[in-house]
Amino acid sequence: MDQIDRIRAFNRHWTRALGILGKSYLGSGLGLAEVRLLHDLDAAGGDIRARDLASALGLDEAQVSRSLHGFAARGWLERAAGPDRRARHLRLTAEGRAEAARLKAESRAAIAALLAGMTPVARAGLTGALVDAAEALDPPAVALDALRPGDAGWVIARHAELCARDEGYDASFEGLVAQILGGFLQAHDPARERGWIARSGARRLGSIFVMADDAETARLRLVLVEPEARGTGLAQRMLDAALSFARAAGYRRMLLWTHESHRAAGRLYARNGFALTAAAPARAFGCDVVDQTWERAL
Repeated sequence: MDQIDRIRAFNRHWTRALGILGKSYLGSGLGLAEVRLLHDLDAAGGDIRARDLASALGLDEAQVSRSLHGFAARGWLERAAGPDRRARHLRLTAEGRAEAARLKAESRAAIAALLAGMTPVARAGLTGALVDAAEALDPPAVALDALRPGDAGWVIARHAELCARDEGYDASFEGLVAQILGGFLQAHDPARERGWIARSGARRLGSIFVMADDAETARLRLVLVEPEARGTGLAQRMLDAALSFARAAGYRRMLLWTHESHRAAGRLYARNGFALTAAAPARAFGCDVVDQTWERAL
């Protein structure tokens, strides 16, 4: 199956597993769209219009209007004047809030029953995969954060995996990355040295570090951008953060070491005022390489 077929197959399986195809979801007498309307009305707390509900849920306004009329007939809904007198704001009554709470509890119980038959490993895998799927459909903004527990292991692993795949590096490169990062974690000066992790929700997308070479020279290290984030401007954003920090920390220059094969990185450095100051053939990490040193004034 291709990617589209796999998503369609999952949709069929998941909707059946959750029992959301019937006319009465969780025995409520409501369809799934109506239950979602009730949920969003409860979450809004009385400050929402019918048009806004329809737009947020991607539903036809006439369909929403019919559902709201049914809620009102059940005593679940009341309308109040909003700031715009032409549009009435919607609010659940006490009975409507009680029904929303009951359906939420029923939904949680149904999910709990589904998970009960799974092993802990399978449950963790499922919930993690669903978080990843939600973030893929609606990616959170990318933030540049300080290191958190577990980030160092990720930096080491991803450098090793990507350079083995793309450059053919052997395990000695992973050892070098671990050595550099271990020294940083044990003895770095926060006023003069810093590392950033680029995150989008739970996903790590990149890393960059500024480390002291001497009193006046900052060294750029451990620069990585995940393949799916390349070409998005993230590398430039990370480099800007590193340069700004180095200037504020009082460094007068920045240098970095890389290999000639990292051509995209070389173009990034050249665009940002770095000059190639040294290049020499070498044997490293099981490969023939060309070492490069780039440098710029701050």
